[in-house]
Amino acid sequence: MVANLAPLSADEAYYWVWSRALAPGYLDHPPMVAMWIAAGTALAGDGALGVRLLAPPAAVIGSLLLAGAARDLLPGDEMARRRAGLAAAALMNATLLVGIGSATMTPDTPLLLFWTATLWALGRLHATGRGGWWLVAGAAAGLAGASKYSAVLMLPGIALWLLAIPAHRTWLRHWHPWVALALGLAVVAPVLAWNAAHEWVSVIKQASRGGQPSLLRLVQFQVELIAGQLGLATPIIALLGAVGVGAALVRGTSGQPGWVLIVGFSAMPAVVFVLQALGERVQANWPGIVYPAACIAAAGLGARWQRWVRPGVVLGLAVTAAVWLQATLALVALPLRMDPTLLRLGGWPALAAAVADVAQREGAGFVAADNYGHAALLARLLPADIAVVGVEGRWALFRLADGRPALHGQTGLLVRGAGRDNRPDLGDWASLTPLATLDRAHNGMTAEGFRLYRGTLKPDGRPAALMPRPR
Repeated sequence: MVANLAPLSADEAYYWVWSRALAPGYLDHPPMVAMWIAAGTALAGDGALGVRLLAPPAAVIGSLLLAGAARDLLPGDEMARRRAGLAAAALMNATLLVGIGSATMTPDTPLLLFWTATLWALGRLHATGRGGWWLVAGAAAGLAGASKYSAVLMLPGIALWLLAIPAHRTWLRHWHPWVALALGLAVVAPVLAWNAAHEWVSVIKQASRGGQPSLLRLVQFQVELIAGQLGLATPIIALLGAVGVGAALVRGTSGQPGWVLIVGFSAMPAVVFVLQALGERVQANWPGIVYPAACIAAAGLGARWQRWVRPGVVLGLAVTAAVWLQATLALVALPLRMDPTLLRLGGWPALAAAVADVAQREGAGFVAADNYGHAALLARLLPADIAVVGVEGRWALFRLADGRPALHGQTGLLVRGAGRDNRPDLGDWASLTPLATLDRAHNGMTAEGFRLYRGTLKPDGRPAALMPRPR
């Protein structure tokens, strides 16, 4: 129900555009999210439900896989390991990461499923000793890599697990792990081929993150990283996960294979994000790949900490329910900084209606946006008789079925976020005249301001991409 009722975010609308121009890669991420949206919209239409159709079943399957991984990796008798599996799945589902992600569609949605599936397959390998599970792990790892580039962070953890355990090193003399590696590379080969054909723009974009901030900014980034995880995991679960990973590090030093793998899938990626936060802001969702193994580690803690599992789950589910109620019904007029749903979702239909009125009054033949998310959302919200185009370099990488319109010489309307530098790229426009300012607001509070310009595109400017419209 939430997947159907909550309005799409700008990012979700942008990924929906991807699904109308399927390709082996895109500037921002690999193509898995576009493939999932294409499948969902083929079954349920271009509305919010179609875009998000595969997110709820992915969360269910991921929960089952996580419970299975916990049963295979944690020590104890059968009943204790089953209880730990249920606790791990409950903790994971009570995080905002999954609570929100189970009803939205971003690259993190397939990434978390395939990341967890890799962990589960390696857990099965640990429990059974059957080499065929290497192939399952390789395929799952490849699918994770086709979802988001951060999937590469599982490789050092797998290598640690393989090399640090003497009994595991014997696998290096068998064909199974090598074929698994080849299988994973085969799955991501189209992504790499697309990058090679486009001057590695996507890989370079992800690899070039970072900076050299001042000490003050460094401290700010670290504080934001911690605060983001306290919010996205919810406080009690974040604490349990952190304590669990710490315990896994201690127990892993004794050479217990299950704990070593948990460390490889939690502590090692976590260190990468801590180091990244030394030079740039780390978005709260990026360390989400740490959560599955961290929840398993939390489920394996002793009785002293286990008493906090139920309160953590209850609090997490309550916070998730409150967020979704606010997103769908906006029952409470919260201050802007306390209402992330307003910041991302609120006020778009009213803004689109106001833009349509200005476009009609000015006789504009098209509405343009130089922000990819704004262009994608406006294409879904503006009347069908108003052409919506994206004016940004990234659109040259797309092969949209609707093509690139001949708009030169026509009067158009540029919609631009007021929070930007307020200097549109005149290399794209023969003329630009400021017209008006509009606010995207909800419950009487402004989430974002926009400036509108009347202008004509240059014949030699960047090609304007005609945004697809819902069918």
